Amino acid sequence: MKYRNLALVSISGALVLLAALIPAGAHAQAKPATGAEVVARVNNDVITLVDYQKAEQQLRDEVAHDCADCPPEKLETQFKEQQRDLLRGMIDQSLMVQRAKDMGVNVESDVTKRLNEVRQQNGLATLEDLQKGVEASGLTWEDYKTTIRNGLLQKEVVRREVGSHVDISTDEVKQYYEAHPQEFTLPERVVLSEISLSTEGKSPEELAAVRNKAEGLRTSVLNGDNFNQVASLYSEGSTAKDGGALGTFKKGELAPQLDAIVFQMSKGQISDVIQTRTGFEILKVEDHLQAGLQSLEKVEPDIRNIIHAQKMQPLIRDYLAELREQSNIIVQPGYSDSALLSGANVPSPDKSHL
Repeated sequence: MKYRNLALVSISGALVLLAALIPAGAHAQAKPATGAEVVARVNNDVITLVDYQKAEQQLRDEVAHDCADCPPEKLETQFKEQQRDLLRGMIDQSLMVQRAKDMGVNVESDVTKRLNEVRQQNGLATLEDLQKGVEASGLTWEDYKTTIRNGLLQKEVVRREVGSHVDISTDEVKQYYEAHPQEFTLPERVVLSEISLSTEGKSPEELAAVRNKAEGLRTSVLNGDNFNQVASLYSEGSTAKDGGALGTFKKGELAPQLDAIVFQMSKGQISDVIQTRTGFEILKVEDHLQAGLQSLEKVEPDIRNIIHAQKMQPLIRDYLAELREQSNIIVQPGYSDSALLSGANVPSPDKSHL
């Protein structure tokens, strides 16, 4: 099953990605209004034409977001390719959510946690602010929460009923490592922390005072003070809140002036005070990683994740096939379920009536 980050919501005029970890094209399916056109029946649930049209528009928005610079004809081609599996995904979602309810799965605490994660990712102060942003996009708050809830229900069903049956041996990990050395060969990198003092808008006299302060901070670190604590207390850069942690860099990713300095340094070394266009920098090389193939021990968790994902895909499809065979799925004429078009999971004759 293909999981995506969905739901583009406009907040203060900006498009903000609200990650919900739900299947592509999935929408909360409300009880149909009287007379609503039904596209498909999945046991006691229905997918209405309104549900389907919303999912189509969401898919179209996704394609446009993922390929922002693509010409219109390419966008249309990609949309058509993915649209073929749209109803299949909606049916699969309905089956999974029904299964979760049968199993008594409860994800309400996870829904709250996920909403707060989305709120934080979008830099919003409260859930009320998130609700306003969601509703400004044309979605209802309850539908948005249901969409997240359904995604989490499916994820939990997959974990319990499919993922628990996936075993990965040490030999499999080793074989993958030996067959894909290029995936685990990295260039030379440095991991850096910084103490940064700004000189923007400073007079020559003030600039000299800032340099003296930087030299004093460097001396205190060389005399044994903890670099990250000093950065937290005195650094004026955005990294101060993280103890000065600047990140990991390959050659060429830093300004040439800094590149030339840090790649000559060893792990644990502190640079001289470096004057830049905007201030003074003191850099610490937290680690200096040489180019080459990473050890199996270091990348084993990543390899296990890769193999796990590879094994899960066919198992999920088989699991959905079982759910389909146990279910009454009716697709109205004019709409196509690609699972049926592929010749898989065709319902038995006694299930093919409304």
